[in-house]
This record gives sequence, C-alpha cells and structure tokens, in this order.
Amino acid sequence: MPVNLPAPQAAQLHPVPGVRIGVAEAGVRKANRKDLSVFLLDPGASVAGVFTRNRFCAAPVQVCREHLAHGDIRAMVINTGNANAGTGEDGLARARATCSALARHLGLAPGQVLPFSTGVIMEPLPVDRIEKGMPAAIADANAANWLRAAEGIMTTDTVPKAFSRQVKVDGATVTVTGISKGAGMIRPNMATMLGFMATDACISQGVMQQLAFELAEGSFNRVTVDGDTSTNDSFIVIATNQARHAPVTSLDSAAGKVLKDAMAEVARALAQAIVRDGEGATKFITVRVEGGATRDECLKVAYAIAHSPLVKTAFFASDPNLGRILAAVGYAGIEDLDQAKIDLFLDDVHVAAGGGRNPSYREEDGQRVMKQSEITVRVVLGRGSAADQVWTCDFSHEYVTINADYRS
Repeated sequence: MPVNLPAPQAAQLHPVPGVRIGVAEAGVRKANRKDLSVFLLDPGASVAGVFTRNRFCAAPVQVCREHLAHGDIRAMVINTGNANAGTGEDGLARARATCSALARHLGLAPGQVLPFSTGVIMEPLPVDRIEKGMPAAIADANAANWLRAAEGIMTTDTVPKAFSRQVKVDGATVTVTGISKGAGMIRPNMATMLGFMATDACISQGVMQQLAFELAEGSFNRVTVDGDTSTNDSFIVIATNQARHAPVTSLDSAAGKVLKDAMAEVARALAQAIVRDGEGATKFITVRVEGGATRDECLKVAYAIAHSPLVKTAFFASDPNLGRILAAVGYAGIEDLDQAKIDLFLDDVHVAAGGGRNPSYREEDGQRVMKQSEITVRVVLGRGSAADQVWTCDFSHEYVTINADYRS
C-alpha cells in the first residue's frame, strides 16, 4: 500500500483548456487494461521536456528529442507494457512508425507527435496493436480525462498519480494539472518515470525549456527508490497559451514566480507520490543535509544515505541501527569531511553530536521515530551554509518480490 497517498478523484483535477486526452485498451502486453493514451493539443501550444541521462536511453526518448527540436508539437502517444528500450535501430523505426500512425489519424506531420513508452525492456514494440487502439483513444478524447490517463500510464504503480492547482496570474485564473507514473527503477537524472504537466498559462517558448529543467530539478530529480536510473524517463511541460494574461517571458517576473511556484507545487507532489508508491514501500523518508560547502556535496551525502540498502532495510525494520547513516555520510565522496563537526537528527531526536553518539540520545527515542510512516533524517555537516534534500523510501521484502516477478 502507498504511504499516505490517497487515490486522486476526477473531480479534484481541473481540465486544462487546449488539452484533450483519450485512453484505450490496446493489448500492448496484457488484455483488458488501459495501456494507450493520446494527448491532443490545440494549435499554438508551447512544449518542452527533460529526459533521462541514461546513455542507453530508449527509442522514444531519442525521437522525442528530435521532434521537440523542431517545435510545433500537437499530439503525444503513450503506451505502457513495453518500454521500447534496448531495441536498437528497429526500436527507433517502431517509435517513428507510432508517430506516423497517430499523425495520419489526426492530419498532422509525424514530427508534431511525441512518443512515450514504459514497461519491459528489450522487447519489440507492438506497433500494430498500438495503431489499432488509436481510433478508440482518439474517440475517447476529452478535457476531463486526466485521471483516466494517470491510470493508463501505470506499470507497477498501485495508485494513479495526479494533482491539480489553480492560481491567479495577472488577474487571470490559470490551471495547472499533471500526472506521473513510477514505482521502481527510480533514481534521478531522471527516475523511471513519466510525467506530464499542462497549464493554460501564456508562456513564451523561449523560457519553456528553462521552466521544465527547473521544475524537474526541484522535484523528479530529488527522488530515489532504488538508485537505478531508467532508460525511458521523460517529463513534459505544456503551456497552451489560452489564459487571458500577458505572456510570461521571464521566470523572475512577478507573474513568472507565481506561475512557477504553482507548477513546482504540482511537480513536487507528483514526484513525492512516486516515492510514496515505491515498490514495497512502507515509509516515506526525507533526507535533508545542511551545513554543506555547496549544494552538490549536500546532495552527494543525501543520495549516499537514500541509496544505502543497509539504511533502507533498517528503516523497514524500525531498527535504530543509525551507525549505517554515519557510514553513508563518510563514503559519500567528500574528501576533506571533518567527522567531528557532523550532527545527525531523526525528526526531533538528536542522535549524533560532533561525530559521535549524543550523550543524551536514547535508543528508544530513535525507535519511536523509526516506527513512523513518515520520517525526516537531518544531517548537519558543519562546512558552510548550503542545504538540499531528497525523498526516498524503505526497502521491504515486497520490493524483491515485485521485481523478481515483474515479467511473469
């Protein structure tokens, strides 16, 4: 069960003017499941994306990058059940064939379509099934189908992930709605996730890529479940430019800050939902590192803690074997780290002071915190004023079961 993550309700998700979504059952991998989604964008939308840094990136990621470079995106096609990764030139041809198929149905050029795939790696993408499912998905297209789309992109997720906000920008009501999927093979740069966020705000194409990058940096690039960087990660930001306000040409303007804050709130919620629904997760853990010389070294320490199987299994067992955290701090890669300056806290419990066990620390206090479903680990390095944080979860027996049985 996900950690404090209720399933979203359709009524909580605001339609975004200029975006229609259709979902169908195409039998990509299994019958009788939503596995094909199409997004239809009105003319004039601005689109940008951030993708995995895995050098073995999937065919749809490569095609998305090509098509985004030329602009004028009018549609997206997303399948679950097959990642179309590790498929070589044949995979690229199949990703392009998928774009061409949807383009024919919509009267578009193939380069106006972005393809996305998620699922099993190293298996041929069944383009024929996807194309056969397209008419049903197009016929289903509706502005209110955000929840259906969130369900249609799931793989090992146990609940759909979708959030929505509305804010005032220059007096106009602006909508921000997004969905994501992901539960395992989660590691930044980016995680095995798909994320799609749309707003009807007016945003110049010139700032869209910066916006997508900054949103990802504060959300999807701050989560980790198991330390594995996927081949297919994609985060797409769409602005339909239909709200009645002056175009945002700078994220530092008053309107830009209001809009970015709202979008960042949705992005964080989507990213944290992935961790809360991490495969087999029973606890949601915030790892915050303060007092670093730079944010980069704070993140090094945070990820060392968040990726440690020993730390994660201790949290699952509620075992305050907290020397494991100090060990992770030590091997994080800060060569001139002074252990005598390090403090460690679990929520309000001061565990280690000056690099050693705090004389007032009692193990029952540590165990009390570790039994909670939500926990904050805070490390103070004593090297400067920089700080950063990541979100992770514990490792349970269920994680092994899910991944051992994934293809069966």
